[in-house]
Amino acid sequence: MKKELLTGIQHIGIPTEDMAATREFYEKLGFKAAFETVNEGSEVIFFKLNDLVMETYEVPKAAKAYGAIEHVAINVTDVEAVYDEICSMGMNTLKDTIHFLPYWENGVKFFTIEGPNAEKIEFSQFL
Repeated sequence: MKKELLTGIQHIGIPTEDMAATREFYEKLGFKAAFETVNEGSEVIFFKLNDLVMETYEVPKAAKAYGAIEHVAINVTDVEAVYDEICSMGMNTLKDTIHFLPYWENGVKFFTIEGPNAEKIEFSQFL
């Protein structure tokens, strides 16, 4: 992997059944809602504290257990180049494509791989 393509953790994704309680919790810790939207009928809020970003999103049944973090996202400068490299290494890409979501100012493009312990690693590029 070319190191210059990866720039750091972009966000940590946490599913929730109760967005109001989640908002209250993170705001008490000093986080501010940096971006809010609805995706496929579910509320999504990105909370930010300095350089740390937590993505929270509503699901019908959240794990509510240790290990409840659903994915870790790595910020990238060229999602297509990273995707090509991941595919060339034979890694397990989920859904076999790059996706777009209308998050933030210009949207994000991303794809996700699954690790050996079923962990999800997302590679995400701000547009």
